[in-house]
Amino acid sequence: MRWRGVALDALLAVSGTVFDLLLSGKAGGFGLLPPSMTVPMAVLVGLPMGLLRSRPMGAALSMAALLAFTDQVGSYTSNTAQILLCVAVGNAAFRCRPRAAALSVGAAILASGINMADPGIAFTSNSWMYAVLVPGFPALVGGYLRSRTSRFEPHDLTPDVLLAGAGVTIGVLSTWSSWGQGSPPVWVVGLLAVCGGLSLGVARRLPGMVLILQGLLLLAADQYLQQAVNSCLVLTMIALGVFALRVASWTWTAVAYAAGCVLASVAVVDSQTEVTPFRVAVLMLLVVAPIAIGRYLGARHSAAAAERLRAEESARLALAQVRADQLAERERIAREVHDIVAHHVGAMVLRAGAARYAAPRGPVADALTDIRDTGHQVLEDLRGLLDVLRDPGARPGLLADPADVMRESAERMAAAGLLVELRLDPDTGRAPLVARASAARIVQEGLTNVLKHAGPGTEAVVAVTARGKGLAVEIANGRPPAPVERLPSSGSGLPGMRERVRALGGTLTAGPREDGGWLLTATLPGAPAASAPPSSGGLSTFFGCESAPQEAARPGPGGDPVDGGGPVRDAGREGRGGGPVRGAGGAVPGEGAA
Repeated sequence: MRWRGVALDALLAVSGTVFDLLLSGKAGGFGLLPPSMTVPMAVLVGLPMGLLRSRPMGAALSMAALLAFTDQVGSYTSNTAQILLCVAVGNAAFRCRPRAAALSVGAAILASGINMADPGIAFTSNSWMYAVLVPGFPALVGGYLRSRTSRFEPHDLTPDVLLAGAGVTIGVLSTWSSWGQGSPPVWVVGLLAVCGGLSLGVARRLPGMVLILQGLLLLAADQYLQQAVNSCLVLTMIALGVFALRVASWTWTAVAYAAGCVLASVAVVDSQTEVTPFRVAVLMLLVVAPIAIGRYLGARHSAAAAERLRAEESARLALAQVRADQLAERERIAREVHDIVAHHVGAMVLRAGAARYAAPRGPVADALTDIRDTGHQVLEDLRGLLDVLRDPGARPGLLADPADVMRESAERMAAAGLLVELRLDPDTGRAPLVARASAARIVQEGLTNVLKHAGPGTEAVVAVTARGKGLAVEIANGRPPAPVERLPSSGSGLPGMRERVRALGGTLTAGPREDGGWLLTATLPGAPAASAPPSSGGLSTFFGCESAPQEAARPGPGGDPVDGGGPVRDAGREGRGGGPVRGAGGAVPGEGAA
C-alpha cells in the first residue's frame, strides 16, 4: 500500500508544476529571470507540494521561502507561490500541532507581506490586512478540520464549502489587480470571479454543469479580459478533476478530457504562439494531471466504500451466526430439560396412576388423581415451552378462558387446604385477552405463594376488578395459623410476575400487612405501554418465562421468605375443592382433592 502514497505525492508535485505552467507560462521571462527559467521555476514551486502529506511543516516553510525569493527576483511564479502557500498553510494547520501551525502561519504572513510590498509604495493597513487574512483563512479552515473526529459523509457540506472557498480565493487573488484593465466594468469582473469560484461548491453534486460553466467563463475571459484567462483555466482544471472524481464512466471522462484540451489550447495558444507537436503533447499531458488525480481519489473512495460495505456485511453475517448459535443452544437446552424433567414427571405420573387404582376411595385417592392430572399438565406445558425455545416467535393460545383458570386455581388451592375467597368482577370480561391472561397467571402464582409460605388453613382473598380498560388484581392472606415447614422454592415467581406486569405497562407491589399477613396488588392496563420492553412472545407471556433479575426473598408470614417460586399449572379442567370457594355469584362447593 505504500506505493499509493508515493504516487499521490508525485501527483501533487506534478499538479503544482502544471498549475504554475498554466498560470505563468504565457508571461515568459520577467524581472531578473530569462524565459528559459519558466519551466525550472514551475518545477521548483511544484516540488514542495509533494511534501504535503509527509512533511507538512517543511512544505509550508519551503513555499514561504519560494514566495519571498520569486518576489525579489521579479518572477511571475510568485503568484503561483502565493496561492500554493495558502494550501500548504491550511494543510499544516490540519496535520501539525498548534505551535507548529502557528510557526507556519507566521512565516506565511511575513512572505505575503514581502510579496505585497512594492518599492517606493507605503505599506498601508490594508496591505497588512491582506497579508494576515490571505494565509490566516486557510489556517482557520485546517484547524477546524483537525478538530473534527469523523470523516466526511456524503451529506456533509464541509468539502463543498472548502471547494467554494478555494475557488473564490483563486479567482479573486489572481485577478483582482487587473480588474480595471479590461473593457468590462470592475464590478462585473469581480462578480464573475466570485461566482466562478463559488460554483465549485456544487461541483460534487453537479460536476458536468460546473465544468460547462467554467468552460464558458474561460471563453468569455479569453474574449474580454485576457488577464483573467489563466485563473479561469485553473478553475476549469479543478472542475475537470472533480468531474473525474465523481463520474465513473470512462466515456464521459474521455469527453471531458477532450473538452479540457480544447479549453487549455484556447487559453494558452494565441496568434503569436508557434504550434508544434511537442507543445501539443505537453499541453495534452498537462490536462491529464487533474483527471489522473480525480480518478485516483475516486478509486480510493470507491475502495474505502466497498471495504465499509464488506465490514458491515461481515458484521451482519457474524450477528446472524451468533443468533443461529444461540437458537441452537436454546434448542439443545430445551431438549435436555425435556428429557430430564419429562422422565421424572412421567415416572411420577405413572406411579401416581398405578397407586390410584390400588388405593381405596377417599382423600388419598383424590390426592393421587390430582398428582396424576397435574403431572400430565406439566408435561403438556413443558412441550409448549420446548416449542417456544425452538421458535421464539411462536405465541400459543390459552388452553382455557382466563376466568375459568382463576376459578380452577382457587378450587385447587382450596382442595390443598387454603380458605380461598374469589371475588371476580363480571366486567372483567371486557378487558383485553392479554390482560385477563396475565391476571390469571398472577392469581395462580399468588395463591401458590400463599400455600407455600403460609400453609394450609390460611385465609386468602382474591379480588379481580375492572379498572378502566384494564384490570386490578389483589391477593391478601392472613397470618399463618401454625408454624409452616419451609418448602423448596426457585425464587423466580415474584420477579416473573413483575416482568409480566411491566411488559403490559402496569405496576405490581408486594409486602407484609400489619396483621402479619401478606398483600400483593397489580394493575394491568388495557394495552401494553409504548415504552415497555419487548416480550419474547410465546409462553414467555402466558407462562411467566420472561427472563428477569432475581430479587431478594421477602419475608412472608411467620418470618418465612416469600420468593414467588413454585410451579404454575394451567387450569381449564374441572376442579374439585375441599374448602369454600366463593365466586362473584356465590359459593362453589368443593368435593375433595382434585
